[in-house]
Amino acid sequence: MTLAPTEPSTPDLTGALLRPVRGSRSARRRRLTLVLGLALLLLAVVASLALGSRDIDLGVVWQALVDHQDGAHGQDVVLDQRLPRTLLGLLVGACLAAAGTVMQGITRNPLADPGLLGVNAGASLLVVLAIAYLGVSRPSSFIWFALGGAALATAIVYLVGSFTRDGATPVTLALAGTAVTAGVTSVITLILLSSTRTVNTYRFWSVGSLAGRDGPGHLATTWALAPFLLVGLLLAVLAARQLNLVAMGTDLARGLGVRIGFTRAVCAVAVVLLAGTATALAGPIVFVGLVVPHLVRMLVGPDYRWILAGALLYGPVLLLAADVLGRLLVPRDELEAGLVVAAVGAPVMIAIVRRVRLVQV
Repeated sequence: MTLAPTEPSTPDLTGALLRPVRGSRSARRRRLTLVLGLALLLLAVVASLALGSRDIDLGVVWQALVDHQDGAHGQDVVLDQRLPRTLLGLLVGACLAAAGTVMQGITRNPLADPGLLGVNAGASLLVVLAIAYLGVSRPSSFIWFALGGAALATAIVYLVGSFTRDGATPVTLALAGTAVTAGVTSVITLILLSSTRTVNTYRFWSVGSLAGRDGPGHLATTWALAPFLLVGLLLAVLAARQLNLVAMGTDLARGLGVRIGFTRAVCAVAVVLLAGTATALAGPIVFVGLVVPHLVRMLVGPDYRWILAGALLYGPVLLLAADVLGRLLVPRDELEAGLVVAAVGAPVMIAIVRRVRLVQV
């Protein structure tokens, strides 16, 4: 009996040859994504400092930053109004995008955002209570109430989601977050309906804006909250590798040595610190934490370390661009950044949902 000659394993050889090429292309694309993000971020910062109801020449902007002269109106506008506003946009955009990245990773839910853990609802509830019953009226005084409310709501969601046989799973966290948000929203509505003064004060914070929160006092508050932001970012960075393992499934991740409960707790703390502080500073701004991680994932792939790095760049780009666009659309006044982000983010989100649905089909 003769044996037929075996065919050479051409597909395996081809795959082995193409694998390094694909890897190099992926690495190149990731680097280009970060470089593009840095370029867009620089452009957004320049636009935020120069454009508005009154455009300021780039030379005046540069002079204000490197050699400020007292009494020069254009330079005073840059330093006293636009620079604090730009720094706020950088911090809030980066924190919301990072929080959304962590949320989508730990819940394995592509439509998750910081609001899933009740961050916005909890922050809003304590701000409303402070306005209605403590007489708080200044935006700078809302900061600590909003941060405390975000932390409290997230803790409640995590505890409620843990009261199951399997503990705090992505499904139970999502359901608990939805239930807590619905209940808290009802309480907020009841309080607002009973007090016109509360409505008038609350609505300026709830719309989500970088304006009206600037000035030296606000920068002092921002620096006071900086440790919360730094700790949140550190926890998010440390959790990125674990998120890659969790994305492969809970059982497989546990088999690879991931402590699921501990990882979820660390991620929850990171989300509270990042999204809670951002919400406290600028009000509840939607879609940044939802859209940015999706867009970055399309460019860099599924590795959460790269997604997080990209989100830290593209989150501020989106928020600063929305803020500048709001100033230009209504020259004598302005549209709040939260409204512009919602208007731009809604169609993008519809496209993303449609794309995810088509991929699943």
